[in-house]
Amino acid sequence: MKRIKIADITIKEACGNSRMSLSFKEKMEVAKQLDNLLVDVIEMPKAVEQTESLLVKSLAPVIKNSILSVEAGLDRSEVEKAWAAVSSAKKARICISVPTSPVQMEYICGMKSKKILELVPGIVSHAKSFCPDVEFNCKDATRSEVDFLVEIISSAIGAGATCVNLEDTAGVMLAEEFDALIDTLMEKVPALKEVPLSVTCSDSLDMACANAVTSVRSGAVEIKTTLLGKSAPGLEAVVNLFTERGDSFQMEIAQKRPDVEKTLRKLSWMDQNKGSGIRIFTGEETPVKEELDLDENADISKVIRAVKKLGYELSDDDNARVYKEFKRVSEKKKVGTKEMEAIIATASLQVVPTYQLVNFVINSGNIITPTAQVTLEKNGNHLKGLSSGDGPIAAAFLAVEMVVGVHYELDDFQIQSVTEGSEAVGNALVKLRYNGKLYSGSGISTDIIGASIRAYLNAINKIVADDKTE
Repeated sequence: MKRIKIADITIKEACGNSRMSLSFKEKMEVAKQLDNLLVDVIEMPKAVEQTESLLVKSLAPVIKNSILSVEAGLDRSEVEKAWAAVSSAKKARICISVPTSPVQMEYICGMKSKKILELVPGIVSHAKSFCPDVEFNCKDATRSEVDFLVEIISSAIGAGATCVNLEDTAGVMLAEEFDALIDTLMEKVPALKEVPLSVTCSDSLDMACANAVTSVRSGAVEIKTTLLGKSAPGLEAVVNLFTERGDSFQMEIAQKRPDVEKTLRKLSWMDQNKGSGIRIFTGEETPVKEELDLDENADISKVIRAVKKLGYELSDDDNARVYKEFKRVSEKKKVGTKEMEAIIATASLQVVPTYQLVNFVINSGNIITPTAQVTLEKNGNHLKGLSSGDGPIAAAFLAVEMVVGVHYELDDFQIQSVTEGSEAVGNALVKLRYNGKLYSGSGISTDIIGASIRAYLNAINKIVADDKTE
């Protein structure tokens, strides 16, 4: 049986299409789930913007099974930024994506074919000097002149490309036409028999699966898929096709239909519940946090079990401090989930702060993108971070991450009013996940953004202190 590889473009597609946008956390979760499905390649956008670069850097250490591929163009600085973002991945790839049709060369690059042909060997070699795995992607290949395709693919392979992709950007190809194109390229570019050929078949005419199957029967060994949109065949459709008919043409893939169906149900549920604050890809398909109900008679073992049920692994000393604080609170009222979260954030992992908030400036409104500038103090030095986000609090968290230089996975975020009235004091609770552990932080202020930043820093300081002791 011939093994066909799957490369998924969902996250790259979501980054470039606002209609199908995913939040930072959702992109992280989708990538982890694709990795669990044993998708061969997870494709990422160019890492030229801070957000995309941070996304790739955050994913690089957690993706264990899949190749993490970052796109770059004909600009050497894009290649260098791609490598800086993906270099810590277990399996890294740089994808040099170049338009090869006359209309796209003019429209995207403002160059003629001769100039692009001159640039390709150098940019592929430059990528190869950083990363041993370099893909060469021919954008709009199906509307390109065949002789030019032959020349540019041969040049890219000669410069070190280890994979070639043909992209049917316009989605106008029929199956027999795709078959003829691949046959011609296989004949005129002998090196393609040694270098894996990949295909991206647009589904704009609902022909993506047919074209993909035709292409692998003609010699391609990798199909690009998506969970969103129609710029490639759907992952579920491809898996269903190979599950039902793979034996008939002696081909197989690693992904299993039940696993893919479960992933898609989770993704659909996530889309329907955006903003709910619920963690999607851990545990059950529709996770429900079990409400705690503890009174003052609960002993320390019951409290520790409740702490573990919430996802925390605390030391014996921290468990003792949490129990002491629990006894104080439970004398006045029953302790539920929210109260226990606040107790854990207040009592456990109390550390000398590495980072302290100096000041922050927020610009926000209903007609502008929220931005935040945050100044932190570390070892007597003032460090500034500036970022934008989906809202003022998201922008502030990203600005903090720019200073710290690490992305921490936001597991939960809550704001509660402590006092009443127009000048009420707000308490923010932040839960961060790092290296498989939960860390919670709390912050109090009459300004909910200030309380949120303080809670975020409180959790980060606990992570930093924990890292130093390991």
